[in-house]
Amino acid sequence: MKKTLVAALTTAMVVGAASTTFAAANPFSDVPAGHWAYDYVSQLAADGVIEGYGDTTFQGDKNITRYEMATMIAKAMAKTNVSGTDKAMLDKLAAEFSDELNNLGVRVANLERNADKVKWNGKIEGTATSFRDKDYSESGYTRHGEHGRTNDYNWLFRLEPSAEVNSNWHVNARLDAATKLNTDAGDANGSDKVTLKRIWAQGDYTNFQVKAGKFAPIDDDLIADTQFSGGQVGYTNNGWTLAAGAGRISDDDAYTLMGDNGRYYKGEDAANYQFYGVDYRLNKFYGAAHFHHANANNWKYKDGNKTTDQADIWLLRGAYRFNKNVAFNGFYAENHDADVFEKAGSAEVDYKGAEKLNRGTWGAWLAYRHLGQNAIVKSTFDVVRPNQKAWEIGANYTVFPNVVTTVRYGAGEELNYGHHDVENLFGRVEFFF
Repeated sequence: MKKTLVAALTTAMVVGAASTTFAAANPFSDVPAGHWAYDYVSQLAADGVIEGYGDTTFQGDKNITRYEMATMIAKAMAKTNVSGTDKAMLDKLAAEFSDELNNLGVRVANLERNADKVKWNGKIEGTATSFRDKDYSESGYTRHGEHGRTNDYNWLFRLEPSAEVNSNWHVNARLDAATKLNTDAGDANGSDKVTLKRIWAQGDYTNFQVKAGKFAPIDDDLIADTQFSGGQVGYTNNGWTLAAGAGRISDDDAYTLMGDNGRYYKGEDAANYQFYGVDYRLNKFYGAAHFHHANANNWKYKDGNKTTDQADIWLLRGAYRFNKNVAFNGFYAENHDADVFEKAGSAEVDYKGAEKLNRGTWGAWLAYRHLGQNAIVKSTFDVVRPNQKAWEIGANYTVFPNVVTTVRYGAGEELNYGHHDVENLFGRVEFFF
């Protein structure tokens, strides 16, 4: 890497290490479902070290109080037949929940809370992709490279620090550094530097959550794999969750959301962006209805004819887990301000799944995806591209603890450009830390 990359990384680490956060934890504040401790407790529950609730289950899809979490950890610490890997996870959990454990009368020996109270997580991932136009001709138009094929080889270094301000509030960030091996450039724009992708403050209360800063919107795992600058509020009760957010989104992400043919003039640095949603969870079922809106005054056709300056996307999504091994998920989205490529959807069947802490675990899936680009804020799908419809088959495998490999294969056709047949390949290895 260039000196600028090293300097930026060093600065980011020094600033993080100098932060002062984390007051004494409130034993009755909820641990949000995205907390890093869930991975550890899920793994320890699978290993039989943590027994979970009274019915011996760990309900990993719901919020849990810090007091409940500490009770599980305390019982596990009394066991003697624990492997070295599981013992290391217990030690980290015990350090995190030391206040609650002390309230329970469990003295945490030889463990001290980090002086700076900042948690550093992240990963390094290497990705190889090959996108192929099977109907390529030397004289015909193709969106791919030489001979109708585009190959890319990328590495990404990601840091995700999180620090507790007090018993309810955290500050979080995401820093990315990317490089393209086939061009020896930096990120997709040739920039060899650390990019601050996300930075936000988050308050978690019993039934209420608030976020402010630059962070991911709802549906970031389907049609909005990006970040926006603004705020979000949420309320959860009896399986229901209501969420609303508003702010600004990069024009690079938003400009393909509306119109007749997906070719636009970008006249603003950012677009207005709002989203609203209602979610419901009951046992093995999950369902949601969401709405995304974006608008920018200078959206227009390249030929200068004015068209609608907004995008309104309705999305329905759902999932059902039949048993511990088999699950189904799907979604349907439509942009009613667009005239073409206005619909997107996916149906997927999953079998098992790689657990990053558990060596030898694996998963596989089969899906059909139809991804009209005007119904997607920014696609999260790796092997089926926007304006393609294709079948996807994939698998993942945990080679070693915190080392996960993933492969995907997609075959289908373009929704435009003469409906050319396409064949796409994707491979990735991730090292978590």
